[in-house]
Amino acid sequence: MCDCRRDVPRTPNSVDQTTQNVWGANFSPDRLTTAIRVLGETLIDMEYMQTPVSSSQGNILCCTCGILIAPNPANMCVSCLRTQVDITEGIPKQVSVHFCKQCERYLQPPGTWVQCALESRELLALCLKKLKSSMSKVRLIDAGFLWTEPHSKRIKIKLTIQKEVMNGAILQQVFVVEFVIHPQMCDDCHRVEAKDFWKAVVQVRQKTVHKKTFYYLEQLILKHKLHQNSLRIKEIHEGIDFYYGSKQHAQKMTDFLQCTVPCRSKASQRLISHDVHSNTYNYKSTFSVEIVPICKDNVVCLSPRLAQSLGNMGQVCVCIRVTSTIHLIDPNTLQIAEVDSNAYWRYPFNSLCSPRQLEEFIIMDIDIIRDQKLGAGAGFRSNKHTLAEVWVQKTSEMNTSQQYHCRTFLGHLLNIGDLVLGFDFANANINDEFLNKMNPHHVPDVVLIKKSYDRARRVKRRNWKLKEMEKDREGMDTDDERQYQDFLEDLEEDETLRKNVNIFRDSSKIPVESDTDDDGAPRISLTEMLEDLSLNDATGGEGAEMMTD
Repeated sequence: MCDCRRDVPRTPNSVDQTTQNVWGANFSPDRLTTAIRVLGETLIDMEYMQTPVSSSQGNILCCTCGILIAPNPANMCVSCLRTQVDITEGIPKQVSVHFCKQCERYLQPPGTWVQCALESRELLALCLKKLKSSMSKVRLIDAGFLWTEPHSKRIKIKLTIQKEVMNGAILQQVFVVEFVIHPQMCDDCHRVEAKDFWKAVVQVRQKTVHKKTFYYLEQLILKHKLHQNSLRIKEIHEGIDFYYGSKQHAQKMTDFLQCTVPCRSKASQRLISHDVHSNTYNYKSTFSVEIVPICKDNVVCLSPRLAQSLGNMGQVCVCIRVTSTIHLIDPNTLQIAEVDSNAYWRYPFNSLCSPRQLEEFIIMDIDIIRDQKLGAGAGFRSNKHTLAEVWVQKTSEMNTSQQYHCRTFLGHLLNIGDLVLGFDFANANINDEFLNKMNPHHVPDVVLIKKSYDRARRVKRRNWKLKEMEKDREGMDTDDERQYQDFLEDLEEDETLRKNVNIFRDSSKIPVESDTDDDGAPRISLTEMLEDLSLNDATGGEGAEMMTD
């Protein structure tokens, strides 16, 4: 046995004295060596106890196939577990979905039809709702579409689900559900096809010969898509009837008409049936809308009181535009005014001539009037027109020397030798209440309306077109084509009027960049046209209507 004291170095007497002072009188170097050894062994034991014990988890054999697997509550591999348990049991792999071809909506049971685009979140939610009852015992992890041919009438969705199976083991499985699209007409489309089932009708009437206002109104309806809710559109003499399945849609159309054209309306309803047990009533509502009987290019004679309220303008005026108000211009002073529906029905006036009564004149001489001053209390003057004095002669009286003198607001367009359309007051028989009371010296001999261009050339060079509503035509006049061409020419000549109209480029015509023809006739520039994009053009064939909305 070795002596531990040999391993401990001796310290100076001063150190021994200091240590003895700290530990007491009984302290000795041998006792210090023993204490250090015991302390070292204790620290080694504590470090060993704090070190985690490394343990390796062993694998087990599958109880069915014997493959080495990690331990799980079922003691089976995933493949064997799936052969024993099918968590997709009870979930149908093929489901029917009803689709209406007319309105392109899907049926959401029990009776709601919703608009859904292909591979959209709305369509995915609609399909999952059909599986909601059968998937109540599983947990849905993920769902997504699988691509199918657009014309296959199939929608495939890949689902990922989880479920707790034998002894608490959680099994996850991926499978595909196929939804078969079956055509079925919705109730609204049934009513449209029936054509006689309606609950509200909007009767739009205008007691005029020309239909310029109706053509303009049709373009506004198409632009704001208010015709989509109508069951049937029927065109009759002096107006159009819009049939609706609900009173709310008819009321919306009536409000739109009152905001876009000067008109007045009244509503009525007729009792169809009454259920005494539930105290419910079935009515058919009728909204009658009457548009003011004034169209563009009409010559009118205002009442003295109305002319005075409009800034002391002349009684004989020309209607240059009809929007939500009637835009009038005085051909003698270029004074302009707007008459709304309330002012018109308070002081009504009629058109003095129809488009058929316009005659063709040739300009013999023209003199521009500058610095024309209006009287006291006068209104505003037009900045887009130029006042001029002209001498004209009828093209049908070229073999005579009969000429007419008048003032016109077309001084910025006319030159000597130009053709112009106007109304001959001197040789016309007019029966108007306000015109007959006017001083004959204040009644002009001729009122010029618009410059005349070669219509055949304008039609040939027109490289744009308008869309039309699908409507039933009854009792149509033979000159509808001529009136429609007049409306198209008005769009070309009036930039303000065509701002509210969607104009589409005609791909069958050669595009022309110029804003005027060779003879000076105005044209519509390509920048104002829209591309007429159809569904077949966008997707490349039939059956593509299901790919786009």
